[in-house]
Amino acid sequence: VQLVESGGGLVQPGGSLRLSCAASGFTFSSYGMSWVRQAPGKERELVATIRSGGSTYYADSAKGRFTVSRDNAKNTLYLQMNNLKPEDTAVYYCNSPLGGVYRFGWGRGTQVTVSS
Repeated sequence: VQLVESGGGLVQPGGSLRLSCAASGFTFSSYGMSWVRQAPGKERELVATIRSGGSTYYADSAKGRFTVSRDNAKNTLYLQMNNLKPEDTAVYYCNSPLGGVYRFGWGRGTQVTVSS
């Protein structure tokens, strides 16, 4: 299994980014997928989940600003992030949730920095 996150960068407050997660080594369409972030000195935090059927869940911090989506034909997970805030600064990872833990090993993540 390989999970490769990309799309992060430095953005000003109020800006937007679109993250991608390229998945391989498993039947992507059969699994729910999540975006998780980790800020310096903090624990990993669930941001958003999209189930295999397409239903979604968002953490309160992401509601109304972030949109999770998936392209099963491309085995790719996306996170559209709008109206970014400094507190969104973190390394963002993708993985498949399983009852409070995650199925797979972690990728390298992609750094998102929101700063003026």
